Amino acid sequence: QVQLVESGGGLAQPGGSLRLSCVASGTIFSFYTMGWYRQAPGDQRELVASITNTRSTTYADSVKGRFTISRDNAKKTVYLQMNSLKPEDTAVYYCNLFKPTQNYWGQGTQVTVSS
Repeated sequence: QVQLVESGGGLAQPGGSLRLSCVASGTIFSFYTMGWYRQAPGDQRELVASITNTRSTTYADSVKGRFTISRDNAKKTVYLQMNSLKPEDTAVYYCNLFKPTQNYWGQGTQVTVSS
């Protein structure tokens, strides 16, 4: 059974930084694309960043140059380093593991950017 557990969310000031982590279990982590999504109240869930098994990355335009996704296959962990945070980054952030037959999601971690 695949499980994804996020951590690292919290309150940050505008211009500040946070690092999110997501630990996977129950699967061969290194095979699959991992992603971070976010959902703000009243909005649809959107892709923030993804990283393939070959470490190819993609980013939403709104976070390019500020956020960095990375993965440590030995630790079965994917990270999202978030710098230069803005109030509009406030959302619940979800970790995602993509298999061709099924998507898996973590429980989400709240990120709030406010002064």
